[in-house]
Amino acid sequence: MKNQGEKQTTDSLSEIMNIDRLVHSPARLAILTYLSVVEDGDAVYLLNQTGLTWGNLSANVTRLQEAGYIEVVKEFKDRKPHTLLKLTDRGRKAFQGYQNKMKELLDMKKPISREGWRISRLNRIK
Repeated sequence: MKNQGEKQTTDSLSEIMNIDRLVHSPARLAILTYLSVVEDGDAVYLLNQTGLTWGNLSANVTRLQEAGYIEVVKEFKDRKPHTLLKLTDRGRKAFQGYQNKMKELLDMKKPISREGWRISRLNRIK
């Protein structure tokens, strides 16, 4: 029978495992963070702000776009290609949900022990 401490540790671990991994990726988290504070941003802005390479930015933007988290608008500005990125309502909700979940996890009274982590992983493997 589990005692209260083991149950809290197991519950805490299952909450960590339920984090939105699409948002949790460092590159995508940076993109969403920057887009959350502006109405829209162009690719050059995000490239400069995040420090990502063009290829890495493009791959992560594609993943976020496929999930419906951002909208990509391609246009021409002074006869030059211009890519504009916006956070969608779905993306804003996902980002805010991620922030709230992380705050909850970080505000937990009891830290997760190494033993609790090991027990949880063993139970999941069974």
